[in-house]
Parts: sequence; structure tokens; C-alpha cells
Amino acid sequence: MIFKLFRRNEPEPFALYGAIVAQARQPTFYTSFAVPDTLDGRFDMVVLHIVLICRRLRGPGGADETGSQALFDLFMRDMDRSLREMGVGDTAVPKRIKKMIAAFYGRLSAYVAALDSGDLDDLAAAIARNIFPDAERPGESAALAAYAAAAAHALEASDDAAIADGRIAFPALDPFLPGPEPR
Repeated sequence: MIFKLFRRNEPEPFALYGAIVAQARQPTFYTSFAVPDTLDGRFDMVVLHIVLICRRLRGPGGADETGSQALFDLFMRDMDRSLREMGVGDTAVPKRIKKMIAAFYGRLSAYVAALDSGDLDDLAAAIARNIFPDAERPGESAALAAYAAAAAHALEASDDAAIADGRIAFPALDPFLPGPEPR
């Protein structure tokens, strides 16, 4: 009976998180947008999409701090589980999670500031720093920034209940595909 006091009243956002991960794993991001198909690249794509959702949940008309926190908590538990499944030792997991949390909040700050200001160049620069740190990919960074801005706009028009249920209409990727690099 006393344990009921410690239970959360809010349901876990499993459907929402599943929709985010499914979108972040779209093969087009790793082929056409040249996101590295590595642990870091996949982490960054999930983070980008979680940031978009958290911005929507916390923004005007959506001040859902609890839902945003529940989504972040679920993400970190998934990262913890994934690290352990990959064989990262018990003593190393908390250090890796701490780095992931710092990376998440750094990206959250940079991406939200750029989206709120409407500055796609700033967003593309933040994406380049985080997703393409070892290679100059201005076309891909700009394309991902345009996609993220369109996704943020679509989320602003989305119904709260639909988002909570994981029914998210992310924009199609084809209109944002980067063009060939100039020679």
C-alpha cells in the first residue's frame, strides 16, 4: 500500500519514444544525408528527434515539462540498457551515460535556440558540429537543418494527444535530400 505513494501517475511514453526511434533509424538519413551509421550517428539522430519533441512539448501551447522529462528519462534508460548489452562494464556505464546527458543538453540548447530564432544557418552549424564533427558536410548539414525546421513546424500543428500516443507525422525526407556536392 505504501508503495503506491512512490509510483508515477504519468504513463511511460513508450509509443512516443518508439515513433522517435523509428524515424531516427530511417535508412535515408544514413545513406542520402550521410549521417555516420555508427553508435554516435544513431545517437545523434535520436537526440535530434527527441529535441524536436521536447521543444514541442515545452513550447507555447504545450508546456508539458513532465512529458518532456519522462521522454528524456526513458531515452537514458534505453541508452543504459544498450550500453550494457554491448558489453560496457558496470563501472563504465555511469561515466558514458553522464557524457551522453551532457551531449544531449548541449544539443538541446543549440538546436532549440536555432529553431526558436528561425536561423537555419545556426541550426546547420550546430548539426555540422555534432553530427559531422570529423567531416565537412555543408550540404548534408543544411539539408538536415531544413528537415528539422520542417519537422518542428509540423509538430507545432500536431495535436497533443496524437503526440502522446506516438502518432507523429514527421515530414517526408525526399524534399530535403541534399544535392550533389559541387566539383
